[in-house]
Amino acid sequence: MSGFTDVDVPDQSGKCFLVTGANSGLGFETSKVLARKGARILLACRNSAKADEAIGSIRAEVTHADLVHLPLDLADLDSVRRGAEIAVFEPRIDGLINNAGVSFTPFGLSAQGHELQFAINHLGHFALVGLLWRKLSETPGARVVVTASTAHRLGKIEWDDLDGKAGSNRYQRYMNSKLANLLHMAELDRRLAAARIPLTVAACHPGMAATELMRDFAAIRIFNPLLAVIFNTAAQGAWPTLQAATDPDAQSGEYYGPLRLGESAGPSGIASRAARSRDPELSRRLWEVSVEMTGVDPGLPPA
Repeated sequence: MSGFTDVDVPDQSGKCFLVTGANSGLGFETSKVLARKGARILLACRNSAKADEAIGSIRAEVTHADLVHLPLDLADLDSVRRGAEIAVFEPRIDGLINNAGVSFTPFGLSAQGHELQFAINHLGHFALVGLLWRKLSETPGARVVVTASTAHRLGKIEWDDLDGKAGSNRYQRYMNSKLANLLHMAELDRRLAAARIPLTVAACHPGMAATELMRDFAAIRIFNPLLAVIFNTAAQGAWPTLQAATDPDAQSGEYYGPLRLGESAGPSGIASRAARSRDPELSRRLWEVSVEMTGVDPGLPPA
């Protein structure tokens, strides 16, 4: 295949996907395509008004769409637990798409006192996966999708300052959180495989896509209209997510992203990863620290 796009998404009738941050950007576009293909979508969003607006927008194009708002704030681990408690009552969940994220936001703390970017981009999703992987494993072929970024290449895990209180800048904190995403994916895949649990785990990145994710980065915000012309629109930026979530040939433990312009644009395929994102010792340690920080133990022993 020369590259995966929304046209390549198979029929999803009867399936159910939970998509975090589904009210805008990549999450919205992913949800719209999956709904068009017949899936039920749980839009996991913290703002009910924005979720309702997104549902209305999707139904304006996909009249038969099966959509429901799942209240969930990734910056509050109590909210993550409540959201997971609701989600497990679904008859099935075929895909957990960890899409929501923030980037380059000024320093702030989550409800539990963790640095906001690390809390939303990594810890909230780590907890959500830890609470829901058993539910997903009940459905053959179910998948977990983790959204990372090419920025992970410049990331590092600052063990002495995971909460960013020592003064690391917001750009570095974002890159660190994206490295954490790939480490989480790799460790989850290893532990599931060791336990012989047939749950596919894959990661993706959108390249350079014109979304709201960069709203706190002034330079990119100014040039966002131009980016949509040169690189990917939000709809095109969702192609790697859709591939990781639905491609019959997608592999567990793999990473997907745009194939053109240095992984910045175009259809999706296998993406490249920094060596440190494959470090098993780094990912094992991050897993253990994440259990401590979230209070959620997935109950999967190390491989």
